[in-house]
Amino acid sequence: MIAYVFPGQGAQFSGMGKNLYDSSDSARQMFDKANEILGFEITKIMFEGTDEALKQTNVTQPAIFLHSVILASTIEDFKPDMVAGHSLGEFSALVTAGALSFEDGLKLVSQRADAMQRACEINPSTMAAILNLEDKVVEDICAAIDGVVVAANYNCPGQLVISGSIEAVTEACEQLKAAGAKRALILPVGGAFHSPLMEPAREELAQAIANTKFSTPICPIYQNVNAQPSSDVESIKANLIAQLTAPVRWTQSVQNMVADGATKFVECGPGKVLQGLIKKIAPPEIETAEV
Repeated sequence: MIAYVFPGQGAQFSGMGKNLYDSSDSARQMFDKANEILGFEITKIMFEGTDEALKQTNVTQPAIFLHSVILASTIEDFKPDMVAGHSLGEFSALVTAGALSFEDGLKLVSQRADAMQRACEINPSTMAAILNLEDKVVEDICAAIDGVVVAANYNCPGQLVISGSIEAVTEACEQLKAAGAKRALILPVGGAFHSPLMEPAREELAQAIANTKFSTPICPIYQNVNAQPSSDVESIKANLIAQLTAPVRWTQSVQNMVADGATKFVECGPGKVLQGLIKKIAPPEIETAEV
C-alpha cells in the first residue's frame, strides 16, 4: 500500500515550483489561478524570491501548499491508499485526496497563515527542537514550568519540538539540557505554533472551515491531532480546527500507517524532510521515495 505524505512549513526554497510551471500547461494554469485567488504574484516570490521573502508566513504556507498540490496533480494515475501531511501539509493531503477543492484549500491555507501571523503578534512566542530525550521527560519538564510551554511536534523518536512563550521555552531548554538533551535549539519561527497561544487563530480558522465545502476523501487521511485515519467529513473538519492548538503527532501517524499496511511512503512537495523522519520511525523494510 502506498502512502503519500506532504511537508509543512520549513521545506520552502527559492526557485520552488519553477520547473513545474515551465514544463506543464496544467501546472501553469493552477499557479496563475493561485496568483488570482491570493491577490499577489506568489509565483514571482516562489521562483525568484529571497529566502527572507519566502520565510514570511503568509507566503511560506501557500507556497508549500501550491508546490505540493500542483506536483501531485501532475502524477499519472494518482491513487493513494492513504495520505497524511505535517501541520500545513494536512491541507495539501486533503486537496489531493479530494476532500477539498484546490481553490478552497488555497483560500483556507491563506486564511490560516494570516490568522497565525496575527496570533503571533498578540503573543510574542517561539519554538525549540529537543534532541535525544524521551518524549515523557520532555512532557513532564514542560508541564512543571510556570508559563505556556508544550510539546508541539512529535517528529520522530528522539526529536520533539516544544512551543510556547519566549520565557517558558527558554527556561524549558535550560532544564531539558540539564536533563540530558543532546540539543535544545530555539527555532527561527514566527511564534508558538501548535500551542494554546494559537487560540485566536483557531477561532478565526474554525469560522472559515465551517463555511467551506468538504467532501468524502478517496482514501483515509491520518490527521495530526489523533494520528488516526479519517474519512468522515465532520471529523476531518473538527480535527483540522483542533490542529492549530494541538501537537502534530507525526511519529504516531507514521506508526499507525505502517500498522495499517503502508509499505511505501512517497513525499510530495519541496524538500525531503519527511523521508528522513519516516526512516527514523518506520521499520527498515519500509520504502521511502519522492515524486
